[in-house]
Amino acid sequence: MSDYIELLQLEVNKNPDRLLDVGNEEDPEEAPPPCRALPPPCSIPRRLVVSPGLGGTPVTPQLTESLRRILFGRTFHVFNYEWRKSSFVFRDPNSDLSYALETDRGGAGPIQMVVQARVIKHLLFMHQNSLERRTLHSLSAVGQEQQERALAAALSDCLWSAGQELSATVALVAENYCITPPLDYKLDNFTEKLQLFTFNRKEDVRKFVLDHIQCFKEEGGHGVILFLYSLICSRTVDRLKEDLDSSTHHLLHLSLGNFICRQALLNLLLTGRACPHVFNGAVHVEERPPAERPLQGVLCRSDVGYLHWSREQMERDTLPQVGSMLKTPRFPIWVCCINGSCSVLFSLNRMLLSDWKMEHLFYLYYYNGQSSQRSTVRLTVDTHSHHWEASSTDTEGDPEKRFPSLEMTIRTKWAGAAITWNDTLPFY
Repeated sequence: MSDYIELLQLEVNKNPDRLLDVGNEEDPEEAPPPCRALPPPCSIPRRLVVSPGLGGTPVTPQLTESLRRILFGRTFHVFNYEWRKSSFVFRDPNSDLSYALETDRGGAGPIQMVVQARVIKHLLFMHQNSLERRTLHSLSAVGQEQQERALAAALSDCLWSAGQELSATVALVAENYCITPPLDYKLDNFTEKLQLFTFNRKEDVRKFVLDHIQCFKEEGGHGVILFLYSLICSRTVDRLKEDLDSSTHHLLHLSLGNFICRQALLNLLLTGRACPHVFNGAVHVEERPPAERPLQGVLCRSDVGYLHWSREQMERDTLPQVGSMLKTPRFPIWVCCINGSCSVLFSLNRMLLSDWKMEHLFYLYYYNGQSSQRSTVRLTVDTHSHHWEASSTDTEGDPEKRFPSLEMTIRTKWAGAAITWNDTLPFY
């Protein structure tokens, strides 16, 4: 098999142009990639490779092609180095940010941030007495074992939700190639070795992920890509095609040389369904020729919410209006997309979402995933004392300093709120 793979790579390098015509679902906004030699094989550390005795089902040629098409729109694209090196890595245990994942600035960052939000949900709300007062100490006194358990719970939450709470599939890497790929398929020496494990009980999923947590967190394991493959296999490609509409045909798009998560992928992570829009329900749009089906929005509340703000979109009057299904989740945790970067806002008080009196004056905590952040930011939100513009209109200069984007994001949920940064110098 390995000799065949080497010959196949030589053939592809000799005839790269023939691969550019593959697939009819290409994104019209994407230019074909430049013809380059195939990258060297991705070396997976042996300790992160599963043994044949573990069982599971090997990936098929049809599935590898389907994975490529639902992700990229064509079979020629592969994940770049930035994606391949991305995994789920925590900050130091028992530190101020021991609950926090280190996130990448590249395309994998939004996936890591949704998982981060679910890690916070697990640590804050899933194992504490409902009457116990939660503090930031709940998130700072986290050891390595707790980190791994929280990560396993967060990953399995996403997979179980994608599988309609009936089943979930975990993709790991086997030692040998599972398929003989066709010539019109670009090898990455990783996807072709996938071994799939399907479970019908959520606890079994969580335990299996925990038993193999090193595959998702260690360097060289391609942890984010493995999780993304697991997510797609849990949802199934057929159901993903039903989730999407005429506005979106695949989950990643090419921007400035990197593959970026579309909203449909974020919604898949948040809600278990890859709807391409953030409004509630479905919307019929009059267009010619008529669309085959309405635009697909969010149908139900999720555990973790979503807020969106972009200064550029605001100035162009194209800011999407996030619906109540995402703005009001079951837990007071929100993934925030701010000027194209993802971060997390959360409250320690779950009653914030069910008792309107709690919304008069409250704290929100913020983490942006970057290594420069050394502690969790605490914000005071006041929705009743005075309107935020009253104290801002006298300030001249940079619009970002007058109206920080993080504050504007919070006001998409709590309109007119006055926000105090306490001991932190405002950023964003």
